Amino acid sequence: MAVIKATDDDFNQVLSSNQKVVVKYYADWCGNCRLFSPKFKRMSDDEAFTNIAFVDVNAETSPEARKLANVTNLPYFAIFKDGQLVDSVAASKEDAVRELIHKLDA
Repeated sequence: MAVIKATDDDFNQVLSSNQKVVVKYYADWCGNCRLFSPKFKRMSDDEAFTNIAFVDVNAETSPEARKLANVTNLPYFAIFKDGQLVDSVAASKEDAVRELIHKLDA
């Protein structure tokens, strides 16, 4: 599945129209964010995650979406279930993000 690009304008709509969502918060100047993008795309195509929406949010241009997950560092990942924040992690390691995503099925 393609990674959805969301902004403050449509973030709540994305959350409400998908039961399980993982969000990657990034900034254009963030090198680790850029390095993680292909991994995030690959995870979005993983058959194990077919029922999960993968969303990219620019933390600098979407302050409201950033506040919903209490973003502290970049890249920052948050999981939402039924529109509610479940957990989050500031990481640039794929294993940490996969572990976070698996909490959506717990």
